[in-house]
Amino acid sequence: MPSPTLSTARLRLAPGQIPHVWSGEELGAESACLPSGHPLLDAELPGGGWPVGGVIELLQAQPGRHVWQLLLPALALATRAQAGPVALVGAPFVPFGPSLAGQGLAAERLLCVRADRAAALLWSTEQCLRCADVVAVLAWLPQARSAELRRLHMAAQQHDKLLFVFRGLEMRQEASPARLRLQLEGVEELAVHIFKRRGPPLQAPVLLPARPARLEALLQARQKKPVPVPAVPEPVEGRSHALDRTAALP
Repeated sequence: MPSPTLSTARLRLAPGQIPHVWSGEELGAESACLPSGHPLLDAELPGGGWPVGGVIELLQAQPGRHVWQLLLPALALATRAQAGPVALVGAPFVPFGPSLAGQGLAAERLLCVRADRAAALLWSTEQCLRCADVVAVLAWLPQARSAELRRLHMAAQQHDKLLFVFRGLEMRQEASPARLRLQLEGVEELAVHIFKRRGPPLQAPVLLPARPARLEALLQARQKKPVPVPAVPEPVEGRSHALDRTAALP
């Protein structure tokens, strides 16, 4: 019987016995990652955080929901480590500056880019990725196709940028060059479905708070605080009121 080839012999070994060989049953390592700020999520992300230098795709039924609660901790960390703006390309809503500042991201660090045409949004995203001063790029590109995302992926890889691309849920079945693809759902609780990563599929979503910790604590405190009942003034003896006289009429 002929001796097995090198590749056949490797397949018979346990993954831990082969140095520098990644197995599909394990989470793969990323060259550079930024902690997401959510320990439960980091435990399920290859490398323990958001991969830097490629597309991270986020799919939503309604654009804009939960974006800041999910990404703000990492963006605040990135802006503390590097001077420069966070570019928002085609954002559906204007973020509330004081709220972001209270969570570590100053409003003046945001660079908002608007365009009417899909081609202009793609061009703007690529230019932001090529700008040395830009810390991270968040791009809402609902009409972007796989080939266009691949071009952005290569630009993010070439310039070592943190890139988040937002598309609709209908794009889930389409091919994507993104190393990490997530689906965001929920209102009171944020359910993060990781359906593409370098590793085994994640069967259950990662559940995260849908509101910042400070806001959640404030809302709970208000719910527990009793509502004061306005006191009814006592009638003054010897004095009548017009409403009393009206009520006494037959």
